[in-house]
Amino acid sequence: MSGYSFMRSIGRALMATALFGVVSPIMAQVKEITLDFATYNPVGLILKEKGFLEEDLKADGIKVRWVQSLGSNKALEFLNAGSIDFGSTYAAAALVGRINGNPIKTVYVYTRPQGVALVKLKDSPIQSVADLKGKRVAVTRGTDPHIFLIRALAKHGLGEKDIQSVLLQHADGRAALVRGDVDAWSGLDPLTAAAELENGAVLFYRDPELSTWGFLNVREAFAKDNPALVKRVLAAYEKARIYALKNPAEVNQALVKLAKLPENIIARQLEREDFSTSTVGEPQRKFVLEAGQALQQAGVLKPEVDIPAVVNSLLDNSFQPN
Repeated sequence: MSGYSFMRSIGRALMATALFGVVSPIMAQVKEITLDFATYNPVGLILKEKGFLEEDLKADGIKVRWVQSLGSNKALEFLNAGSIDFGSTYAAAALVGRINGNPIKTVYVYTRPQGVALVKLKDSPIQSVADLKGKRVAVTRGTDPHIFLIRALAKHGLGEKDIQSVLLQHADGRAALVRGDVDAWSGLDPLTAAAELENGAVLFYRDPELSTWGFLNVREAFAKDNPALVKRVLAAYEKARIYALKNPAEVNQALVKLAKLPENIIARQLEREDFSTSTVGEPQRKFVLEAGQALQQAGVLKPEVDIPAVVNSLLDNSFQPN
């Protein structure tokens, strides 16, 4: 191409940009990012309350929008629809989402909660997981309490077909238990703590081996297009996690404000939260792998699903803060 032709091509490109608003991908910039917030993600609440991310992105003209998730299933729906860029879930739910075609990456750990449990009323004759056979159990499908229930049943020689699953969102599951509409409920904090302290409910089955992790997930396409921005989000999350460790009273107040539950209930939840780890590493991989294998053995996941491959495609520690 001659020098004249080259310059003429450049001129046409510039004219097209002026006339039609064509912008080079290199010059394109994200104007807004959307994150979820949830009662099961205390670190995310601190991030929202303190405005660390807004402060970091302000100079770049990037706005931060927050959307509430009522459960892992809702966060996964939002991520799949592209209505949020970052979503909070528990670990096994993220795996099931990925298996079902949800294009997400787990890039950060915000907590290891111990509040997922099987719950009954105080005067219930239920004493063990085995006693759930034939009983009505409230559960939110696609969440870690659901997966916890399936794994607990499997450990005691039962399957989901041996119970009557009553599919409700977490808060509705607690309400159904209190009303006596169900015999048991597979729930999570802070609602399990509220059921204990307000309704005299009993967490009759907890299992450290089945304790989940709190995962922050990002849409795969967003991460691919904006790796530097993902790292900045995680750096802000890390700042919030360290702040939460140093200021437990503020974490309590943030949860009280969102959950609209008394301080003693939130305090009970926080007794069961562990914010000491943020790295996506081998412990998380082991948990998710074992959860997937257990679900496959229980017939919930198809035999042909390559669980190790899905786990490897889900977990991504390349964005971790330094």
